[in-house]
Amino acid sequence: MRDVCVRARKGLGLAVCLAAAALTLAVARAAAEEPVMVQLDRATVIKLPERAATVVIGDPLIADVSLQPGGLGVITGKSYGATNVIVLDKSGAVLAEHTLEVEGPAGPTVVVYRGVTRQTYSCTPDCERRITIGDTGAELYDGAVDKDYFAKSLEQATGRNAQATAAGAAQQGH
Repeated sequence: MRDVCVRARKGLGLAVCLAAAALTLAVARAAAEEPVMVQLDRATVIKLPERAATVVIGDPLIADVSLQPGGLGVITGKSYGATNVIVLDKSGAVLAEHTLEVEGPAGPTVVVYRGVTRQTYSCTPDCERRITIGDTGAELYDGAVDKDYFAKSLEQATGRNAQATAAGAAQQGH
């Protein structure tokens, strides 16, 4: 870098030196800014800059974020893809910006393809069906496809969550 600036002063001037410095800084920042990796349906804790007051997600269909006490943010992967997160202070000044990448579930999963249908199973330790983006339903015994697969699974998951929430609220009331 210093070599370029020394040569630039002799030949083309200060503008070339400043351009080289800006390019070097941009490349160094890009290399240092590794994306925050989040798995689908999992949460990741990140440390937020001091004075963080607002956190904005570029595409809330891909990820969600919540501010937590102690300068922490919890990012939850909601769908495959990439988006960004911007951290602002109370006056609206940008404190930080990061790229988020949501990848498929890790761990013991099995994907079963039957013709045009796809089902995902979580095998921890027994294999059970799970709702995963990209699944197309369940093939029935007669070869037909259960088109209500997601509706049934979502209804069961929603009911279970409602019961857990009610039980937690009842416990806090005692």
